[in-house]
Amino acid sequence: MLKEQIIADLTAAMKAKEELKLSTLRMLKAAIMNYEVSGADKVATDEVVIDLIKKGIKQRHDSADGFEKGGNKEAAQKELDEIKILETYMPEQMSEEQVKAAVQEVIGQLKPAGPSDFGKVMGAVMGKLKGQADGGMVNKVVKELMG
Repeated sequence: MLKEQIIADLTAAMKAKEELKLSTLRMLKAAIMNYEVSGADKVATDEVVIDLIKKGIKQRHDSADGFEKGGNKEAAQKELDEIKILETYMPEQMSEEQVKAAVQEVIGQLKPAGPSDFGKVMGAVMGKLKGQADGGMVNKVVKELMG
């Protein structure tokens, strides 16, 4: 399970004195633990952990942008380095060509009436590609293929 892998890597980072990796994985472990104690019978499955990692990556992108705009390049670089660490736990992302093929398949199944069905197509594609493709890329491809 992904959770166990993260905990094992956290221990290894501690032993190797890899400060950045250690702090990044501690934050991720804390997010996982917060999820698990937030309600009865909540278990951090791989899918949940991937969602937490995606949220962490997005937050760090936003922080890096803010630091960059504020002129703090060192802090921005730290955020980008943390993103690289988190991305190692994400499933391999699909290429734009693979996303196009998946979107065409969904459009073929749903036969949307027009642009008004964008949300329906987008929801179906995101459900199908969960964790395997960036939402921004999927959005761009759906818009492109729906006209």
